[in-house]
Amino acid sequence: MRSPTVPVVLDPSGRDVLGEADRLRSRGHVVPVELPGGVTAWAATGCEAARRLMLDPRVSKDAHRHWPAWIDGEVDESWPLAMWVSVRNMLTTYGEDHARLRRPVARVFTARRTAELRPRVEAITAELLDRIAALPPDRPVDLREEWALRLPVRVIYELLGVADHAHDRLRHLIDHLLKTSATAQEAADNQRELYAALSELVAARRAAPGPDLISDLIAACDGDAGLDEKELIDTVLLVIGAGYETTTNLLDQAVFSLLTHPEQLELVRTGRATWDDVIEETLRARPPIANIPLRYAVEDIEVAGVVIRKGDPIVVSLAAAGRDPDVHGADAGRFDITRPTRADHVAFGHGVHHCPGRPLARMEAAVALPALFDRFPRLTLAVPPEELRPLESFISNGHRALPVRPYGP
Repeated sequence: MRSPTVPVVLDPSGRDVLGEADRLRSRGHVVPVELPGGVTAWAATGCEAARRLMLDPRVSKDAHRHWPAWIDGEVDESWPLAMWVSVRNMLTTYGEDHARLRRPVARVFTARRTAELRPRVEAITAELLDRIAALPPDRPVDLREEWALRLPVRVIYELLGVADHAHDRLRHLIDHLLKTSATAQEAADNQRELYAALSELVAARRAAPGPDLISDLIAACDGDAGLDEKELIDTVLLVIGAGYETTTNLLDQAVFSLLTHPEQLELVRTGRATWDDVIEETLRARPPIANIPLRYAVEDIEVAGVVIRKGDPIVVSLAAAGRDPDVHGADAGRFDITRPTRADHVAFGHGVHHCPGRPLARMEAAVALPALFDRFPRLTLAVPPEELRPLESFISNGHRALPVRPYGP
């Protein structure tokens, strides 16, 4: 039977995405929610339900083929979240189209390529820590801006071949894309400027190809991938956004969790746990992406006692699934790097829809976190935890700033 529950209105400002996720899951493992603009959907909040829906071939990510409200124009480009469904890349395609658009990206994020990038990640990390060390020691440092963000931005832009002068503009536009509290007009204006910036970027690489991913994607337009121009630009957008936002939030949330749970940090320092344990527990308990919009039922699907009707949209709540008591016990909301189930999460997706960039994100965190705490062993938050402000998003799960004192109070 379909749940009779009135949809829960998701907070577009993202004021408490983890608390909201826990409250959603307490209502069931598949529950109705309302997105900005009055769009209703089903939220998968249980870990098993999320995995099933991410694996089920009867679930599509293609609004153009399987969301009647989009096809009929009931929901259109004026919707504040329209760009999350109108883009044409592996995030929003189905079947063979998904496989075709995934191939050129997956070729880059291999284990071998990730290993080759490690020395560069180490060098950038050391440079950023030197930069922090050179700042006045008596002033707080925004660690998100100076370290958690700068590292993955530098890495992904170098990988793509993005010129230095374009960094800040692209970052600002992509950050705004993740701001789910934006009005429809703000979202439309941002989309227009973002596509202009991406088109300029692709045109520059087409005129002067180099040993970078954008040049490889341009070549793929005429190769076996057969990307058209919109698919090319939207794939570049996906790689840029996913390439730094996820890692930035992972670093941000890992540091926040360790500084607010010093006994956990002590476990790592004394060798009773590892940095890999920190990374996995952060991904589980405070995932970088809280909710993924949207998927669509290709036919009626029953999951967790609920029938999702053909054409209904679906949100996968990674935050709720990662803190599922059925998997992690009654204390699932507690940060514990020794938790036996710490790696049992879907923070990077599942099955054919897992994130191809996850080895890079994990490697960056495995390099950056120990380097930070080795360099600044007395690192502390500069403000009480409750004063930190979250990003204005129910998609991206991080802080607007992470003020710290590198040398302690």
